[in-house]
Amino acid sequence: MKKQSCINPLPSLTKYIAQSGICSRRRAVELVQERVVLVNNAITIEPGYRVQPTDVVLVKGEIVHAPKKVYVLLNKPKDYITTLADEKGRKMVTDLLWPQVKERIYPVGRLDRSTTGVLLLTNDGELTQKLSHPRYEVPKVYHVSLDGSLKHQDYMAIKEGVRLYDGLVQVDYIEYLQKKSDIMIEIHNGKNRIIRRLFEHLGYQVKKLDRVQYAGLTKSGLTVGNWRFLSSAEVSALQKMNHTNKK
Repeated sequence: MKKQSCINPLPSLTKYIAQSGICSRRRAVELVQERVVLVNNAITIEPGYRVQPTDVVLVKGEIVHAPKKVYVLLNKPKDYITTLADEKGRKMVTDLLWPQVKERIYPVGRLDRSTTGVLLLTNDGELTQKLSHPRYEVPKVYHVSLDGSLKHQDYMAIKEGVRLYDGLVQVDYIEYLQKKSDIMIEIHNGKNRIIRRLFEHLGYQVKKLDRVQYAGLTKSGLTVGNWRFLSSAEVSALQKMNHTNKK
């Protein structure tokens, strides 16, 4: 029997209102409680109501439109963070998209401040949850530059699997590039800072980390700091990914 997905593609009423851009999610809850939200001309007091495609939602008499789904591929530069709010005033990846992209979009997964390369951003919550779920084992390819040559025994150890404090790290493939301090590695593990922690565990310092591929998407044609919208074919390919795609 096929297991049903736990992901509900229909947004809650408060999420629907917030994603339209008129207010925050918290304020949307307040608006529902204030009884100024109507669904199909009926006052709705249930914030978790799932908005149907045919529903007409009004807030204080104004129609709220469903947000357009946006899919952006960015070649992330160094020193940009992937969180969307920062008390320290650091540069955020969304700064690179404004004002061309006005929708509230979010990174799928994260790259730390020093890591560069392929980053997908979208407001498609269903796709984000799917790509973030360990079940789908989304492949990620990195170019790693180390502070010294990767020893053969450590190369073989990585191929076989290295156990860190939070579990076994297994890679899909690893290969030397022109120098033995430059490595190409594919991994589907999505744990925080997993590549850096893997090499640090073996006694190496990662001097540069660049993600060159994510879920089949590459930064081909994108210089550092530039971005583009995904094609409909690329979006369709991501939506059709399933857990049988793993190697």
